[in-house]
Amino acid sequence: MDAARKLKLDVVVGSKRAAMLEDLGDAAFLPLKMHDLEEAVRSVLEFARTTPIDVVVGVDDHTTVVAAVISAALRLPHNPVTAVAAARNKHRMRELLHAQGLPVPRFALFSVDDDPAAIAEKIAFPCVVKPISLSASCGVIRANDRDEFVAAFHRVAALLEKLGGETLGEGAGKILVEDFVPGREVALEGLLTNGELRVLALFDKPDALDGPFFEETIYVTPSRLPAAVQREVTSCAARAARALGLGEGPVHGELRVSDRGVWVIEIAARSIGGRCSQTLRFVAGLSLEEVILCHALRMDIPSLDREGRAAGVMMLPIPRAGMLEEVRGLEKALAVPGIEDLEITAQLGDELVPLPEGTRYLGFLIARGETPEAVEAALRDAHRELEFVIISAPAETQRSRVMIF
Repeated sequence: MDAARKLKLDVVVGSKRAAMLEDLGDAAFLPLKMHDLEEAVRSVLEFARTTPIDVVVGVDDHTTVVAAVISAALRLPHNPVTAVAAARNKHRMRELLHAQGLPVPRFALFSVDDDPAAIAEKIAFPCVVKPISLSASCGVIRANDRDEFVAAFHRVAALLEKLGGETLGEGAGKILVEDFVPGREVALEGLLTNGELRVLALFDKPDALDGPFFEETIYVTPSRLPAAVQREVTSCAARAARALGLGEGPVHGELRVSDRGVWVIEIAARSIGGRCSQTLRFVAGLSLEEVILCHALRMDIPSLDREGRAAGVMMLPIPRAGMLEEVRGLEKALAVPGIEDLEITAQLGDELVPLPEGTRYLGFLIARGETPEAVEAALRDAHRELEFVIISAPAETQRSRVMIF
């Protein structure tokens, strides 16, 4: 929304949440049933009869599919719906990448009703158990042996049952099991134009992501990998996008660099999530969101070169379950040299759920510096200054909240 205002664009926000109305300013609001694509298309077509729409932009994994379907109905430029849907479905993605010879871990799809003890006799360890349609490492668990696998399978199945079909879509009741790929993980932020990939940033993830859960913390760019390895990462991501059928707009890739080369973990048809995009500034003075909107509207973009300084973000992890009572050390964290911004997105009183069941972070730290090493050090120093007071109230002492009209 901020990017659209800076570009002086007229915006229509399609959302199922009426609460969006409070933050729209002068933008229009169109209520949409996101999980009923036919109804969503009908609503947009009716709206567009009096208010023409030039481009439709999805902002997360689910709405990218909705945006592609609506764009097709409006005959606007878009990625094929099948390609965007495949990017959201981890199993379909694996099938397409494997068929095109891309390096992906061995994988198999199971139902939550299958017997994990029987499955354990047929798979190799270590392995990773995951849902096929969630993001932010939600529900992703490593298992090193039979007992761990059975426990992980039941845990993911319980999570899927709790979330329900409306949240999971075609991922309801399905669990993907794949080989664990060792190595360093990187994140690639890119932009596709007529099928050609332009890398906007390559992020190192300096913390090892070896399980049992895969909570992401620090992203730092530019990458410290050798130039030849970075070129291999870029080539692998470009081939993956083509294999899925993606040709236009932002892509966010997760890849692993091992002693056997570069492996594709995921390619999403969207930009980086959360507040992480604030790490990216371009020499033309544009934010990542402004770049995406300009590209979608075929507006002139003077340069896609990123600013020269290193930058990074730390997604503040949830250390344990409970209720957030207090955050201490904010001023000290912001005073750490190199720290540019600190935003606590969790609210006091919120119930916090850590991974693998959790879907959020406590907040985000943003840092800039002359080198990636300086940025990483600033983020770690600032995090050490923060203290999150999380309480666990016994069930018998919890109070009820009553709404009185």
